[in-house]
Amino acid sequence: MWWNGNSDDRLTIGGVAYPLKVRRHARTRAFRLSVDPAKGEIRLGLPPGVSLRKAIKWAGEQQDWLERQLATAPSTILLVPDAVFPLEGREVRIDWSPKRPRKVVRHADCLQLGGPFDSISPRLLRWLRELARETLVRETEEYAGTAGLNLGTVSVGDPRSRWGSCSSNGNIRYSWRLICAPPFVRQATVAHEVAHLAHMDHSAAFHAKHAEIYGGDPRPARKWLRQNGAMLHRIGV
Repeated sequence: MWWNGNSDDRLTIGGVAYPLKVRRHARTRAFRLSVDPAKGEIRLGLPPGVSLRKAIKWAGEQQDWLERQLATAPSTILLVPDAVFPLEGREVRIDWSPKRPRKVVRHADCLQLGGPFDSISPRLLRWLRELARETLVRETEEYAGTAGLNLGTVSVGDPRSRWGSCSSNGNIRYSWRLICAPPFVRQATVAHEVAHLAHMDHSAAFHAKHAEIYGGDPRPARKWLRQNGAMLHRIGV
């Protein structure tokens, strides 16, 4: 698990302060640096027992290497006029005009909206989160109802380490970013969490229940998320 050595630990690279995540590795004998472009953070690995202050000082001396890594990292997909991003697996363009109403209107290949320029991104993010919540609640209720399983509450958030989670009390929580993935990916994820209502593990019985609820092989969806998950985390951050 990664953690901050201190909640204020940051490295300034090229004039930008990046969060620094630290992890001690039991078997390593040297410092390790890496860049997580999806989360916009720098990761520092170090052996057990080594001074954290010394490790952070060393990391700060790797400016040239870090600048090269950050320069080649994929850029954020900003939600600004004329930007293109995936919505339910289809590329859509943000079509903004100050003369239109503020409300977001969805068309086949674009999202139209008006209102102040400065509020475009936060309004689109709110719209996407609400669309995700409505869609995921509906599909979760449908899958759970068909399977005859007791469901708690369904909500969305923006976790970085998982696409969905199911608690022992039947509450399910998803990443809103699933609304940007193709429907088969989202639905396989929903079926995964609903299957946990029957089996709170990843046993053979769980995997059989997952495939039964989904109505197919969920492996292509898992593969898609492995290959494209980082891209989803670059949207609107």
